[in-house]
Amino acid sequence: MKKFINAAEDVVREALAGVAAAHANLRVDLTNQIVVRADAPVAGKVGLVSGGGSGHEPLHGGFVGSGMLDAACPGEVFTSPVPDQILAATRAVDGGAGIVHIVKNYTGDVMNFQMAAELAADEGIRVETVLVDDDVAVEDSTWTAGRRGTGATLLVEKIAGAAAAEGATLGDVAAIGRRVNETSASFAVALTACTTPAAGRPGFDLPDDEMEVGVGIHGEPGRRREKLASAKAIVRIALDAIGSAKPLSAGDRTIVVVNGLGGTPLIELYLLFGEVAAELKELGVEISRSLVGNYVTSLDMAGMSLTVCRADDEMLRLWDAPVQTPGLRWGC
Repeated sequence: MKKFINAAEDVVREALAGVAAAHANLRVDLTNQIVVRADAPVAGKVGLVSGGGSGHEPLHGGFVGSGMLDAACPGEVFTSPVPDQILAATRAVDGGAGIVHIVKNYTGDVMNFQMAAELAADEGIRVETVLVDDDVAVEDSTWTAGRRGTGATLLVEKIAGAAAAEGATLGDVAAIGRRVNETSASFAVALTACTTPAAGRPGFDLPDDEMEVGVGIHGEPGRRREKLASAKAIVRIALDAIGSAKPLSAGDRTIVVVNGLGGTPLIELYLLFGEVAAELKELGVEISRSLVGNYVTSLDMAGMSLTVCRADDEMLRLWDAPVQTPGLRWGC
């Protein structure tokens, strides 16, 4: 497989150097391997820290900036960041009002963020944790106990980030983040496997006429493998799974994200969104806000994930609040 790299072992560090060169409003610490907003810490503001394995860009480093995350901890590709790395990010953005850790539900991430939170507490830094477990494809999977954290991470980071920017307390920022997670559900389908730089070959074999239904963002197995279906049928599979886990009712207002997994062209993502919009209209469900594009990826995987969040007035207001990050920007 062809990749634009120098050496596989240097990909993350060299990509972070590129982030630093491209974005003057970010501060990149290559020693600790963290991305921090340039004006951090902001005195009196709750700090938001997230992170996980690299390969899901723009998550998480691309969502550092005004109105969203204060810092991100990118691990090696598909590898959890280490506690010292998370602690360094936590210290870097501590403005005295406490820190919220936004953690995707993967065993390594959960364990390492917990250790970092305990170390921060020993230094007098208050930390609340918001666990994201929105993937309704499977209850337990490779690397997880319980549901995986996927597309709703973007929603939690944006909405909680807006609350923090408005001056909300540590408890209130964590509470709105948890509420977004509780009302969100995601489901993904892959048409190809992804290729990690170190491996140099696809992570699993998927015949040309098959798709992985309910795939994880690291290429973990889904619910089943079946013959490739039409976009309309794939959307129905995803919405059926989402509706079964977290039912939608006529009159509900939602934030809907059709997310590419890295190798799916926008023309196909918009086609999929059109199918989602038609299905939800039939159910009487309103799409109040939407995103289409690559936000939570899996390197070069051809695939899509659908996230539906049943939103209230506060969530929609905070979603609309200004944000200025490399991966998400409006209202500035």
